[in-house]
Amino acid sequence: MPLRIIVLAKQVPDTKNVSGEVMKPDGTVNRSALEAIFNPEDLNALEMGLDLRERCGGEVIVVTMGPPRAADILKDSLCRGADRVILLSDRRFAASDTLATSYTLAQAIQTHLSPYDLVLCGRQAIDGDTAQVGPQVAEKLGIPQVTYADRVLAVENGRVRVHRDLGRAEEVVETTLPALMTVPKSANSPRWPNARLLLKYRHALSAFELEKAAQTQGISLDELTARLRSRNLLIETWGAEDIGADLSRIGISGSPTKVKKVDNVVLAGRNLRMFDPSEDGVRELVHELVEERTFG
Repeated sequence: MPLRIIVLAKQVPDTKNVSGEVMKPDGTVNRSALEAIFNPEDLNALEMGLDLRERCGGEVIVVTMGPPRAADILKDSLCRGADRVILLSDRRFAASDTLATSYTLAQAIQTHLSPYDLVLCGRQAIDGDTAQVGPQVAEKLGIPQVTYADRVLAVENGRVRVHRDLGRAEEVVETTLPALMTVPKSANSPRWPNARLLLKYRHALSAFELEKAAQTQGISLDELTARLRSRNLLIETWGAEDIGADLSRIGISGSPTKVKKVDNVVLAGRNLRMFDPSEDGVRELVHELVEERTFG
């Protein structure tokens, strides 16, 4: 049966480079100070969606919420094979915690993307590590959820059978559709962007880029929009009004979670001794380890 699959993705700061200098006074991350990347486990969710489309038919729709530059991961999604991409971007979405984020995503799905069969997302994002958004979206949509889903075994008769990898245990569960699944990195190896699609979608634009591009090309905004839409190069962009959001439930006003304090921990060695990279140095190192009862 053809499936309508929605993949929830997030552009995240490269946390390998997070330090106290990139934290703002309110405890949130200054994302503009860090390189932005596609959240790794969301790539696993996208790969699962693309694989299911190849097995069952249907379409894969990728949705992300973030600032205008989050459109970069949507272009990446198109180059990997997604059929449609949507950017949820509005200044009023800024500083959302997991509660406000899940409300915004669920509201967008309910308002414009129903009916659907599966909602897929990464197990967690590397910037927050909460693993809360997926389950919260499922609760708000009122659909079953399967976390740690690393393989879809079967989709038939309005049901999906899933293998779960729980680390120390494995299990197979079955639930009705529509359903939401969170996907761990053990699920698969995400495919690389397709060269032909890279050439096509490098020209894709979001609403935030249209005005400048129209001026550069010397054509009207309406003409450029129509041209991009006809070639599937227009990245749909929705704000708070477009999804009928309750303004009290989005952004900072809808986010009860507050960061009280951020500590910048610096690890420094004490009583550091260097040993020469020679036979004598190795013997000296072994002797010291034995003397200190590290060995023996």
